[in-house]
Amino acid sequence: MTTTNLPAATETVISPFLKAITQQIRANDPYGTYRNWSDELLLKPYVVSKAQKREISVEGDVDPITKGRILAFYRAIAHRIEEETGLLCQVVIDLSHEGFGWALVFSSRLLVVSKTLRDAQRFGFDSLEKLEAEGAKIVESGINLANRFPEVGKL
Repeated sequence: MTTTNLPAATETVISPFLKAITQQIRANDPYGTYRNWSDELLLKPYVVSKAQKREISVEGDVDPITKGRILAFYRAIAHRIEEETGLLCQVVIDLSHEGFGWALVFSSRLLVVSKTLRDAQRFGFDSLEKLEAEGAKIVESGINLANRFPEVGKL
């Protein structure tokens, strides 16, 4: 009897960007809580329907768990840009208590991603496909900038 190394029936193959998010979540897990969680379970909080978003109040502070999700999302973007360009990228999230702010990804003096954050309390996407599409779009834009101005990113 031979065995094959195929994924289990319950496992789904996820994109490099979604994989990067799960890697960021696990990398920032000091107690190893998420070590044995499936990728799908780790990505589940990123899916927030429009009805669920309407139920989330924007009156209060952004909770730390949501801030962590936002940070993991942009760190995954930076990671993918690093993989594709070889440039070291850093992430800065400046978020007010009201849920407004900026997400910046830069390499040396080159700003490869600049996104305005609004109503951060409601951060999420309608589906994993939309999460992947938005992340891939931002990554592609960052890669294009990095390739257009490589001398600025390598200083």
